[in-house]
Amino acid sequence: MRRQRYARLQAELAAGGLDGLVLLGSSAVTYATGAAMPAVAGDRAALFRAVAVVVAGESAPHLYTVFDDGVPAEVQLHGPLFPDLDEAMAGLAAALGEHFVSGARVGVDHLSHPMLRGVSGLDWVDASVVLGAAKLVKTVDEVSCIRQAQRLNELAMVDALRLLRPGVRQTDLSAVFLRRVFELGASAGGIDPIWQVMAPSRELGPWTLHGDLAYPTVTTDRFLRHGDVIWVDAGVMWQGYVSDYGRTWIVGAGPNVRQLGQFRRWRAVVDACLEVLGPGVSGLRLGEVAIDANDGVRPWIEHFYLAHGVGTDSAEMPLIGTDFGVDFDSRLVMRPGMVVVLEPVIWEDGAAGYRSEDIVAVTDAGWVKLSGCSYDPYGFAA
Repeated sequence: MRRQRYARLQAELAAGGLDGLVLLGSSAVTYATGAAMPAVAGDRAALFRAVAVVVAGESAPHLYTVFDDGVPAEVQLHGPLFPDLDEAMAGLAAALGEHFVSGARVGVDHLSHPMLRGVSGLDWVDASVVLGAAKLVKTVDEVSCIRQAQRLNELAMVDALRLLRPGVRQTDLSAVFLRRVFELGASAGGIDPIWQVMAPSRELGPWTLHGDLAYPTVTTDRFLRHGDVIWVDAGVMWQGYVSDYGRTWIVGAGPNVRQLGQFRRWRAVVDACLEVLGPGVSGLRLGEVAIDANDGVRPWIEHFYLAHGVGTDSAEMPLIGTDFGVDFDSRLVMRPGMVVVLEPVIWEDGAAGYRSEDIVAVTDAGWVKLSGCSYDPYGFAA
């Protein structure tokens, strides 16, 4: 699997005319090198974060890190570079000078402020043109890892759902979920558990800066009340790959007739997408089908999307229904090996709404489901 990923990076470097990559994000470092990276809050100001360097034409990546346990044997291991410290820039520039000549076109996933001030001579470009394309299609082994991560996530959610009742705090649910998922064998957290209580209408908030329905919000020690509608979200990692669990729960009650109608409408949107999903179908077509199935109303939140990918990141390419626009969606064509997380939202102002996530992998002839089929307390669906 590591060899296949690295070969894809090399192929995309050649296709894009880049001389190499400098990667700082933990998921990107893991993807390029196969080394397990410690979880880092925010992944932006980590003093000891690793740096991966991929040089076009070389047979193995370079890894600069203080965490050398479990680094694959083929990786060329070096000491740390500290890309967030001004006083370390001379060392970083010297190290990069060993790999790239002046003026080389190098993809980078994050330029720290010290790097902007202290590293010159390279033509920095956005690494996503290489990373996004390489990660777009998964191998069979990658799909298997995603499926296993999702399985662990869903099993731990069974325990959290059992605890759900009036008087329980959001943080109580997090404690049960996190303990159980690591007992089951998860490698790390991916998405901090979210148990957002949804107000019946937009005017009650919270809102985004643009006045849209805000989701997600940070989990607190709020006590849950009878009848609260909760949008649940969480992700865990297994062998470097992320799950993505999304469901709607109701505290202390089953869904009423209106809420069941929301679920059925959500199911209809997903089923309409799955009816056409397969190789050669564009993201634009999936968006059109979803809107048609929801009576002409776009079934996702303004600042979200109809669908996204999952892999070493919880949200990565393919991205469908974003503010990239219809031209982007029309050029995004499904291929075997793409993993798609469908997460439409059915919102009825005055009655909150329903949100859930289904994960599927595109196959040669259609798709195969990677997530489970239980939607408690709304029941089961195919």
